[in-house]
Amino acid sequence: MLERIVVDPRVMAGKPVVMGTRITVGMVLELLAAGAKPEEIAEDYNISLEDIGAALLYAAKVLGREEVIVEARA
Repeated sequence: MLERIVVDPRVMAGKPVVMGTRITVGMVLELLAAGAKPEEIAEDYNISLEDIGAALLYAAKVLGREEVIVEARA
């Protein structure tokens, strides 16, 4: 599924995008966070539901490799 997401420095400044498009993983996440349904995104941006799933999986894998530090507040 991750082969649907590509990173090319010549496309969208190297941001991860849905293959064959200029739709970034970040854009897909922002649309979902704003309440857009996956079906709406797929139709509006001419990508598949599998592409949206791949974007989510890509983001989860990237975030899974990061260490998150939460600062304690008094």
